[in-house]
Amino acid sequence: MQTGSGCRARILLLGGTYEARMLAERIAREPDMEGLVSLAGRTNAPLSHDLPLRIGGFGGVDGLIRYLTASKISHVIDATHPFAAEISLNAQKASDFLGLPFLTFTRQPWRPVPGDRWVEVQDMVSAITALGVAPQRVFLGVGRQAAANFRHAPQHSYLLRIIDPPQNKELPLQCEIIVGRGPFALKDELALLQEHKINVVVSKNSGGEIGYTKIVAARELGLEVIMISPPKYQSKSVAYDYDTVMKFLAA
Repeated sequence: MQTGSGCRARILLLGGTYEARMLAERIAREPDMEGLVSLAGRTNAPLSHDLPLRIGGFGGVDGLIRYLTASKISHVIDATHPFAAEISLNAQKASDFLGLPFLTFTRQPWRPVPGDRWVEVQDMVSAITALGVAPQRVFLGVGRQAAANFRHAPQHSYLLRIIDPPQNKELPLQCEIIVGRGPFALKDELALLQEHKINVVVSKNSGGEIGYTKIVAARELGLEVIMISPPKYQSKSVAYDYDTVMKFLAA
């Protein structure tokens, strides 16, 4: 597929994940491809990528259609976080409208293995209910924006690890903050959970390797994990590995 620039593929890569950064590296090495990474702007200091960065939203499906047309995009890759359902759905609708090749590049969700004590729930409200009434010491692996939901369960003490410091209005009432960016070693996750006397972990089922060490640590310590399933958005085309994405772009 030729574009006005003479490139075989002019790619919009919707990013925000480790996998998107690694994919950007591979695209940048291809002489017949050019690309742009778009980030939602949820973090104050995003990591660098090997492709140019665009920060911010598009203005819904209509705005994305206008952007794809004006930028002469030939392929769209959705490599956003598995819980970023709105932009994923908008990107597929806009690509379908324009007849552009569209691919979701995502992670296989985690599956429980022997030794895991999972309570699988569908959303944040169900996760709060699963915590119960009795006070617990909770490790929140749900991100900054979702943490505010747990203000509805003020009897618990929370440990929240995030990339950027939040505003107080975003926090549960009893909440300790750790600022950090993964990946985290298993020994450090074990030490963290033990030091803070955590007895239950709440996590989004984001899949992949980067965040999995906290799940392994919970297993080794015999802790319950309340696992929140990703949104039930189904992409028409999905890839779980880099080679498949590159073949899609080269076709």
